[in-house]
Amino acid sequence: MKIMLTVHATHPMDELKRRLRPILKVIPPGSTVQYVDYPVYNNGGDLLIMKGTEAFFRDYGIRVYARYSVLDFPDRLSMPPEHIIVLQGGGNFGDLYPVHQQLRERIVSEYTGNRVVILPQTVYYRNESEFDRTAEIFNRHPDLHLFVRDPQSHDAASKKFVRCSVQLAPDMAHQLWPIASKAAPAKELLRFLRTDIEKASGQEQLESARDGDYLDWNSLYNRVERKSISMIGSAMRRRSGILPMGTIWNKYSDYLVDKAIRRFSEYRSIQTSRLHGHILSCLMDKPNTLLDNSYGKNSGYFHTWTSAVQTARLHGQA
Repeated sequence: MKIMLTVHATHPMDELKRRLRPILKVIPPGSTVQYVDYPVYNNGGDLLIMKGTEAFFRDYGIRVYARYSVLDFPDRLSMPPEHIIVLQGGGNFGDLYPVHQQLRERIVSEYTGNRVVILPQTVYYRNESEFDRTAEIFNRHPDLHLFVRDPQSHDAASKKFVRCSVQLAPDMAHQLWPIASKAAPAKELLRFLRTDIEKASGQEQLESARDGDYLDWNSLYNRVERKSISMIGSAMRRRSGILPMGTIWNKYSDYLVDKAIRRFSEYRSIQTSRLHGHILSCLMDKPNTLLDNSYGKNSGYFHTWTSAVQTARLHGQA
């Protein structure tokens, strides 16, 4: 009698989640960290990164001593030397989003007695002089570790940050794999397209099409939700201490991420120029087509990490 064994192939998303484990070499399990620059705004992609980061901390027994956004980071902290400063990952490293870059550089400059770990980022500078200025700051830190999400960022950062550790890793949102759909899809197509400075000209053909529903992060969240986000951010900026705004934001951001999952669940397929529209679709194992952004971030990420996901394709490729 023959016994037939069923062998289940590993899903590519399992492998991407596993590829986050090398971060444990610089943030070991059981470490105490201070988590800085988490998002308090309506970009659901950055919220997914935050939730993935928090899941990573929980999964590996990493203790978060304190959390700070760009709105409430103190003028000066008394930082125990054993604490690791962990900076939020994403796509705002460079000169497109100066508020976050300024905080990042300030921390690297002021906290030279602590290990600083920057979670997976895409690096992009329009001005070479700004890149050189950042490099001057970073190369003075004795224990700085930068993770980047694509080979282009790795090559550029490695050339500039000669005294830093620069390593390749996927986006922190992959720690959330798998995400179950909330319901069976009843609609055919969602076009989840950028409307900001990273919008590429290739979107225009899709925008002129009549089929499908159109959303971006800003239109996904309604006026009341956007106002609530603004009010929470304002309270954090005032640092009044009357209410635990960090705890309130953690709960409210759970709701915002859940709303994105529920909305994506309604559709059989997604077309998106938002990197995290693509990543969320992959986390849900939902058919999706990714369009590039203005400077190649999306295509770089796809070719590096998600091209093996069978439900995903890059726009313009067969």
